[in-house]
Amino acid sequence: MNAPSRSRYDEQKAEAVKAAAAEFASKGYHGASTKDIAARLGVQQGSLYYYFRSKEDALLEVCLYGIRDYVQRMERIAADGQPFEAKLFATVTSHLSSYRSTNEALKVYNDERLYLPPEKRRNLKELGSAYREHLEGIFDQAIADGVVRADVDSHFAAQTVIGICNAWGDHIVREPDLDLFDLTRKCTDLLLHGFAR
Repeated sequence: MNAPSRSRYDEQKAEAVKAAAAEFASKGYHGASTKDIAARLGVQQGSLYYYFRSKEDALLEVCLYGIRDYVQRMERIAADGQPFEAKLFATVTSHLSSYRSTNEALKVYNDERLYLPPEKRRNLKELGSAYREHLEGIFDQAIADGVVRADVDSHFAAQTVIGICNAWGDHIVREPDLDLFDLTRKCTDLLLHGFAR
């Protein structure tokens, strides 16, 4: 019997990653087992090792899946020539929509990644830092352009945007009927204008 083509293997591995994400999101890293992941995928437990060497490796793959595309989109937003308001709206849209498209994997990344040993978290940390640094750059440019107050700390501002988006991301995962556009508009408006009259 011939081995599956690389693209077929990649498709199968992506399905395995999604099955692992669903189990970890539902039961937590410690509550889920490789047997649970295999059952969700519809394969024997031993077949799962074709995609992951261990449950820990499955967690790492899920976390990478959850954050890679998210970071690449942030890179494109930061490089775009749009004004600050448009970049902020695009950032919030991208961040929140990530929970709709890869919601379980991103939830696992946010909630379970600390169960990975430090050496396996290094790449995840670098990706997360790159995301934040691109967002800080958007604020730095807006401050330099006089669009944002000069006394705004770009690191604090970036972390605030990420925090608000992560908090609402949890709601998006739990409430699939939430209007993503309306939520994005409200978050961006609050970030741009605050609570004052």
